[in-house]
Amino acid sequence: MNGSARARALTGRKQLRHAQAMARRSAAQIPPDLRPRLETARLDLLALFRALDRMHLTPAEIPQRLLRQLFELDADYVEALWALDQPVGTLDQHAMLRDTLAALEQLPQACARFRAHLPSRAHPSLVRLEAELRNQLNPTEAYSMVPGRDPQNG
Repeated sequence: MNGSARARALTGRKQLRHAQAMARRSAAQIPPDLRPRLETARLDLLALFRALDRMHLTPAEIPQRLLRQLFELDADYVEALWALDQPVGTLDQHAMLRDTLAALEQLPQACARFRAHLPSRAHPSLVRLEAELRNQLNPTEAYSMVPGRDPQNG
């Protein structure tokens, strides 16, 4: 094998290894507990939102900016549940997984900040009502507003 043929063969092998490495990296490993974590987060938020609706708080007593952050996290979870139902290769799974895990990590602190800014008189009622409502939720309600899975639309 002459020098140029050897160089082409080496280049071809490097390209093949590069393509194989890219193929391995392109298929993100979705954790098996991701869907249940998203469903739990959505149901927990739904219980919180419903409890707030039933409480007699004025809009001024509810920290609107922090409430919007919770709504945004909920929207991220809706999008992630939808993305999990899409055929492999149609979405950037690495980006979806990165963003989803980041959104799930934000939830405990976001809820704690929100609760801390509610009037202290609301805390006992909210805890009780939220737990009561959470126990009454049907697990399919986690898919409320998820395109193609919304239980309200069949």
